Amino acid sequence: MKRIKIIPVKVECHSGHKADEYPTCFYLNDKRIDIRQIVDRWYQSDQHPDFPAADYFKVLTNQNQQFLLKHEWKHNRWLLIVPDEPLYIRFSYN
Repeated sequence: MKRIKIIPVKVECHSGHKADEYPTCFYLNDKRIDIRQIVDRWYQSDQHPDFPAADYFKVLTNQNQQFLLKHEWKHNRWLLIVPDEPLYIRFSYN
């Protein structure tokens, strides 16, 4: 079974039609990490009390690393989901 680490992070967001619409950067160990692209996103409903409603964002950084961010609505907190194995993937652009 794969283990994951859940790390609270500070996130800056774009706010358009609603607040915190999508992340634009986050801070890890006091280092700012800019997000180049939202690769994927999905919603977790609040049907189970152990899993509050949340938005998930798979993001690509300016350093070509991929991370998974979770925004829990109820507590308005952002979490970085880190598996034991690296999640980031190098992309090449022509």
